[in-house]
Amino acid sequence: MAITVSKPSHEDFHNEDSEYLAKRTLKSGSAGWLLLAGLGVSYVISGDYAGWNNGLAHGGFGGLLIAGIVIAAMYLAMVLGMAEMSSALPAAGGGYTFARRALGPWGGFATGTAILIEYSIAPAAIATFIGGYVESLGLFGITDGWWVYLAVYAIFIGIHLTGAGEALKAMFVITAIALVGLVVFAVSAWGLFDADNLTDIPVDTSAVGASSFLPFGAFGIWAAVPFAIWFFLAVEGVPLAAEEAREPEKNVPRGIRISMLLLIVTGAGVLFLATGALGAEALSTSGNPLVQALGDGGAAKAVNYIGLAGLVASFFSIMYAYSRQTFALSRAGYLPTRLSVTNSRKAPVLALVVPGIVGFVLSLTGEGAMLLNMAVLGAAVSYVLMMVSHIVLRRREPDMPRPYRTPGGIATTSFALVIAVGAVIATFLVDVTAAMWTVAAFAAFMAYFGLYSRHHLVANSPDEEFAMLAKAEEELE
Repeated sequence: MAITVSKPSHEDFHNEDSEYLAKRTLKSGSAGWLLLAGLGVSYVISGDYAGWNNGLAHGGFGGLLIAGIVIAAMYLAMVLGMAEMSSALPAAGGGYTFARRALGPWGGFATGTAILIEYSIAPAAIATFIGGYVESLGLFGITDGWWVYLAVYAIFIGIHLTGAGEALKAMFVITAIALVGLVVFAVSAWGLFDADNLTDIPVDTSAVGASSFLPFGAFGIWAAVPFAIWFFLAVEGVPLAAEEAREPEKNVPRGIRISMLLLIVTGAGVLFLATGALGAEALSTSGNPLVQALGDGGAAKAVNYIGLAGLVASFFSIMYAYSRQTFALSRAGYLPTRLSVTNSRKAPVLALVVPGIVGFVLSLTGEGAMLLNMAVLGAAVSYVLMMVSHIVLRRREPDMPRPYRTPGGIATTSFALVIAVGAVIATFLVDVTAAMWTVAAFAAFMAYFGLYSRHHLVANSPDEEFAMLAKAEEELE
């Protein structure tokens, strides 16, 4: 369907021919709800193995626990809102598609940019963690991490280029192995659990409201928020698989809800069991928290090797997410259109390769913690914009077909919006340098859009058609 703009606007749209879109199509029907649920877990599962524990150094067990409960509630509310929007607007753009319809080209691109920053930087952070694991295990005699970073980017980009169905199945298998590792850890850590270990961080008597439960006071809850996000970061990426799913209006909402519920269980399990087994103070600085919590036995060695699978699972799956977000933005003209050309297996080649090169370069800094915080800020900004989009669409287009409807409606997503705004602020408290680098990257993308790409948008791309159909209906009314 070709749609044109009926009156002048600040953006310039044009239609591309059928050959343009034929070169930019994904393979539909590649995933059912089970693979989509596995994808959601795969995005996040590395966060159970490493990264979250650094929040203990900022909030203690109590601070991280409270932050985790609040953030889990935010993600659950947000996922329910995204399940509704993905059932109504199933496209590869995910959050960008929703925001484009609700907030226009500027709001859509801002949301897509925030998501792209999150998904491009998170694999770089995970690559540094993978490098640390490989070095600590003494695998292949590697003592310099950059070889590992290069290898994982090259290998997994190659697998993704074989097609979505093959990649999603490989991700599912790796994720299943990582889940087995968490079960092994939980069974082993149960016998080591000591409730006194949860509160062994010395109390900072100068902090307001400090106690053994909140050793850094009430402020520690706030400071622990970015690390609590690591338990769930990127689960919102499931809708990016909409164009490759079977019956996306049913399977995408089901997949994202199931994955979120499973992640709540795994996150709570590692927080309590790892901290109770080793102690909050020792765990707060660990680079390999689950293994260190188990000591030197056979279970620890097994979890150490399986933990590498967990990191690989998230690295592999988030690579899928950044490629689909890049693909959607490029196909619609927001980013250079060459990035969305697909190969004979319907995989977007440059959308996989170019962000991969950027991520590899960032991984060479070795600053995994800083990269993690940059990804968290990008994510939090996108959450704010996506929840605003849900609220706007509910109010402006109440009759839009919605095969799945969010329980609680806009009250649910309004709650998520408030917490997401707080999460944005919290990222600046933890690492101002990381936050400012993220702001600079975001500003550069928006400048590109303002100066160039908003004058070269593709009106007949799927995401733009969703938005323009709504505009045409509004004008008719």
